[in-house]
Amino acid sequence: MGFFKKLKEKVFGKSVSQSDKYVAGLDKSSRAFSSKLNSLSSRWREVDEEYFEELEQILIEADVGVNLALEIVDATKKQCKLENITDPFLTNELLIDKIFIFYANTAGEIDTAIKEAEEGPTVILMVGVNGVGKTTTIAKITKRYLDDGKKVLWAAGDTFRAGATEQLGVWADRLKVDMVRGKEGADPSSVLFEAAKKAKEEKYDYLICDTAGRLQTKVNLMNELSKMKRVIAKEIEQGPHEVLLVLDATTGQNGVLQAKAFSEATGIDGIVLTKMDGTSKGGIILAIMEELKVPVKLVGVGEAMDDLIEFDLDDYIYGLTKGVKEKEDQK
Repeated sequence: MGFFKKLKEKVFGKSVSQSDKYVAGLDKSSRAFSSKLNSLSSRWREVDEEYFEELEQILIEADVGVNLALEIVDATKKQCKLENITDPFLTNELLIDKIFIFYANTAGEIDTAIKEAEEGPTVILMVGVNGVGKTTTIAKITKRYLDDGKKVLWAAGDTFRAGATEQLGVWADRLKVDMVRGKEGADPSSVLFEAAKKAKEEKYDYLICDTAGRLQTKVNLMNELSKMKRVIAKEIEQGPHEVLLVLDATTGQNGVLQAKAFSEATGIDGIVLTKMDGTSKGGIILAIMEELKVPVKLVGVGEAMDDLIEFDLDDYIYGLTKGVKEKEDQK
């Protein structure tokens, strides 16, 4: 025990900008999660089986997922018995310890960095269903590279949805980014092939490929996505270097189902979780790790261009649990 206190000290010792963004972006989730834990603690003098059952329900309601909720609470209960802990506030601190330990053990050494090509352009394939914020995520990632002085090319691989290329084109004009596009209804793999060829010949640092917002139930479209990946690999060795799945945090457990489907179709290197500031169920990050063992690499905590930030475990756990009362708060 004691991680909860150490976490606060560690976060307070950091540069405030990113930690502040997590606190603001996870405000809805933190208020929902913390208020339930605090309310539960105030109603019990000592923990019992019913207390632990309510703990499980609180985690499930936070979108942690049923299996993981049971696993974390069971580990908490065992340690409480081992150390003869009956105080509800100390039990909650121990629960937060277990959440951190779960993620750290599952992810190992969490690498949030985007993999880079050793030579030639780095290719990033962006996948995800319609409405998750994929287009704006592409723009935000690109802005980070442009600010670093990098040369970026886009491939408008969503040739199915009317207006998709135009929507991406608006952002390309704003950021002054070159874009390879095809006609509406064209073979998206041909667009990606031309973009890969151009990126290699004209020495771009990054090629970011948009794809259609495929529904996970559309097997033929998922097969097409696999084809696009193969086409890139033929033109650029080891490409795509990153397949990033964009998920909307507000969709909860449905996002986990989407992640499973896309993982089966293309393999996923990382998750970009958008709209974290719009959900009260911030435990979805834990559910994704438990189900897929795929790291969340970037988190969207607002609408501004700099509100897409690297995932940080300390900041995330702190942002989610900062309102949970400690034992010393009761003195």
